[in-house]
Amino acid sequence: MLPIKLTADKVDELFKAVDAKDGYALVVDLVQQTLTTPEGAVYKFEVDEFRKHCLLNGLDDIGLTLQHKADISSFETKHRASQPWLFA
Repeated sequence: MLPIKLTADKVDELFKAVDAKDGYALVVDLVQQTLTTPEGAVYKFEVDEFRKHCLLNGLDDIGLTLQHKADISSFETKHRASQPWLFA
């Protein structure tokens, strides 16, 4: 889910449009940070760059951690070699 901030007037317009037409669908472009109505109205919105990166790349907390898998493996190998008694 991506919460988008719009003015109260714009939100009211969108609710009225949704109510008036079955199947009303908005297009959200995260890369361009726009929301487009079927009528062609375009609304800009702001998204934190880190959140945008995570959403575009499908990253959750685990996915973010796994981006550093090589560094983690290297640390674990060095740690095991320097303190083998911890792993006995």
